[in-house]
Amino acid sequence: MTTATVYPNAPDLCTDDYIAVGVATCFIKEEGEVFEVPVIEAIPSAALEAIVKGIPTSYLMICGTTLGAVLDGETPKMLPEFPTSAQFSEEFGFRAIAAARTYKIRPQAQLHIPLGTVRNDFTYSLERKRVLNSERVIRTEDNVKQHEHTHKVL
Repeated sequence: MTTATVYPNAPDLCTDDYIAVGVATCFIKEEGEVFEVPVIEAIPSAALEAIVKGIPTSYLMICGTTLGAVLDGETPKMLPEFPTSAQFSEEFGFRAIAAARTYKIRPQAQLHIPLGTVRNDFTYSLERKRVLNSERVIRTEDNVKQHEHTHKVL
């Protein structure tokens, strides 16, 4: 049974729609130091399928749940399985709605983590750290020098 839509920006979704939500280990850089931060993120179906195939990931755990369990209108809701120190990702509501749509298109992806279950048997790795507040600094020496005939018609 589906519940009436409560998402004004997503009339095609309802509170009973499936979503995978995970806790990822991310980092924040402040004053030259790097701090570890657990972040709650919505995971699209393609990313979930890659994670369960064994690619290295920063996700500690992933829950199969419903959109209504993690989103009250546009306000994120904490699941009891998640650590209390975890914080929600930026634009969590928008990303959760987008991720839920991917499971409507590929319902077979829901079988990897059935509704109401939690998995943590992934290839956990912090080799490539996810720094949330990093800034890209473009320098002149980063420019690639092109051959003089690149843009000439010969």
